[in-house]
Amino acid sequence: MEKLQERFSKNQNRHPHLTWESVSQYFKNNPKLIQILQTMEDTDGEPDIIYDSKLDLYYLIDCSEQTPKSRVSLCYDKLARTTRKNAAPKSSAMEECEKMGVSLVTEEIYMLLQSYGPVDTKTSSWLLTSQEIRDLKGAIFGDHRFGRTFIYHNGADSYYAARGFRTYIELKDLK
Repeated sequence: MEKLQERFSKNQNRHPHLTWESVSQYFKNNPKLIQILQTMEDTDGEPDIIYDSKLDLYYLIDCSEQTPKSRVSLCYDKLARTTRKNAAPKSSAMEECEKMGVSLVTEEIYMLLQSYGPVDTKTSSWLLTSQEIRDLKGAIFGDHRFGRTFIYHNGADSYYAARGFRTYIELKDLK
């Protein structure tokens, strides 16, 4: 909670009109969130709270400058990992999200995160992918290059040292 409070104070633009007192009380009332926060922190996510003005929602999300370094070299999901012909990674982004009790960042939330300042300028992050694309054995990821955010596609079974994943959890009723 101390690290979250420090980030919260330094980055007021991510959560205008929200007070630390309301956040602290929200976490006290939802003790499972403290465990999720700790897991995000332990895996280098640098979680903070961001506000989505279109949906009037707050998210606890990985705000690290680059994709969390403890979450790289993973393919997209278990199917991609288990059907990979050679050198399967130890896990996948979706499997790790399930273990952590969080969601993989969506394309929309990734663009929202980027609106608060560029992330993934040297790395990339897997994004939640539609079933239509998964049925074609693909998955999407994003990064920020040349002053703009790009969303790309790749085989879901691919994995790279510079590609990881970002997570989030919706903070319902936080005001």
